[in-house]
Amino acid sequence: MINKIDAHQHFWRYNSERYAWIGDEMLQLKHDFLPDDLFPILQRNGVEGTVAVQAVQDEEENQFLLKLAEKHPFILAVVGWLDLKSPNLETTLDSYKSHKKLKGFRHVLQDEADPNFILNQAFQNGLKLIFKAGYTYDLLVFPHQLDGAIQTVSNFEEGRFVLDHIAKPPIKAGHIKDWEAKIKVLAKMPNVFCKLSGMITEAAWKDWDEKEFYPYMDVIMQSFGEDRVMFGSDWPVCQLAGSYEQVLGLVEGYFSAYSEEAMQKIWRTNAINFYRL
Repeated sequence: MINKIDAHQHFWRYNSERYAWIGDEMLQLKHDFLPDDLFPILQRNGVEGTVAVQAVQDEEENQFLLKLAEKHPFILAVVGWLDLKSPNLETTLDSYKSHKKLKGFRHVLQDEADPNFILNQAFQNGLKLIFKAGYTYDLLVFPHQLDGAIQTVSNFEEGRFVLDHIAKPPIKAGHIKDWEAKIKVLAKMPNVFCKLSGMITEAAWKDWDEKEFYPYMDVIMQSFGEDRVMFGSDWPVCQLAGSYEQVLGLVEGYFSAYSEEAMQKIWRTNAINFYRL
């Protein structure tokens, strides 16, 4: 059995003000999710380690995740948040140098009203600084924001980007064409990877079938190839639509005919290479 790495999961101590994005339709997320909750699940499913990704946009979140990572060896990396527009960004980055598990940053671009928010010059300057410092960048966007992501990736050939949640295509509605066209353009740039994550919450939460995801996964694999795709559970958010085991099962089912070498890359090696674990 291949040891797996989960390249995308979250932790939080629930607080209604701090986690205002967790709405009333997400009642099952309105409590704490911490390493002791996740560890038994990982052990049952042959997952050796994870990448913990920010869920709130402040630096307090970085400290919270880094402290958890220090205490729990299975947390292999942290993707935090910084104000990339800050004039003090370089100084802030220097202050994180000693935190070896901090591998990259993310901004919740999907919540920005401006589809080209990422192209703001101050934000672009911030990206330049994080790449210069050796960090990665997670792209969290909806399909209508992919044009800005495409332009950004082309602006930074030296940057290491990964697309979260396959850019959240409208799986529930069954729409694929517009998303597919933009994914193919984005994937032409070799410095961007893609996480097979966050898919089941883009379908009907209580009424999805594994096969409805396959056309979208086909696009990702044909576009990015087996060297630039990695698995992420999106736990605990995935629990809105299914269990950790169901997310694993979806990916395992899709790749059942792939070679063991390809599976090793998708389940493990690509995450190690991207995040330099």
